[in-house]
Amino acid sequence: MSERSKRNPFRAILFDLGNTLLYFTGDWAQVFAEADQKLLEQLLASGLELDEAYFLKEFRDRMNTYYREREDNFIELTTAYILRNLLASLGKPTSDEIVCPALQAMYAASQQYWLPAEDTLSTLGILKEQGYRMGIISNAGDDADVQTLVEDADMRLFFDFILSSAAFGLRKPNPEIFEVALGHWDFANEEVVMVGDTLDADVLGANNLGIYSVWITRNANTPANRSNKEHIIPDAKISTLGQLPEVLKTARE
Repeated sequence: MSERSKRNPFRAILFDLGNTLLYFTGDWAQVFAEADQKLLEQLLASGLELDEAYFLKEFRDRMNTYYREREDNFIELTTAYILRNLLASLGKPTSDEIVCPALQAMYAASQQYWLPAEDTLSTLGILKEQGYRMGIISNAGDDADVQTLVEDADMRLFFDFILSSAAFGLRKPNPEIFEVALGHWDFANEEVVMVGDTLDADVLGANNLGIYSVWITRNANTPANRSNKEHIIPDAKISTLGQLPEVLKTARE
């Protein structure tokens, strides 16, 4: 290892978005209900005739099935795909002119509940000043939603790219989405850090590629994290983003 690597082995940082850089302030059941209603209202405003009760139940049932299946196969079909298939099954048009405004209305209902953590912007500023290159890899069903969340949080200037599974088609921990992210830089894998809140997506994906994994433990008690904490081991743990610069400074000393 070179003298430079001994002093600072890392050159770039990949971040998860939701529950890492941002946190959710709402109640998911209520927000889903509100968002689905906004989706329906926009579809009706577009001129579609729908059985409202049936549509709302069928859409949420299909979304819940999609959420379960994507955790097993790591394929991101996207919310747009689910909506288009439902509309097609009802004999309704599925054009962008119908679907895109409806999804925008739906996600606007949930975006208001995502806020940057108290130390997100200050920590990103410190890391940028220290010369780190940074990017985001987000598992999400809608790329426009991810891009809007980043914009609304005033974070885009810190990042070289914002990569969502919705845009790419595969979810973390699939190595292909990490490889696409790494392709934005000319760094060795061991020079890159991954920071995220999920062991089975962020930490496992990083570990499998020799990327230094940092687990932010604010969601340590989720069922997935609890079930994986004995066999998916991060290289480092932090409870707040503000701890990250010091962790990177002292790593591998």
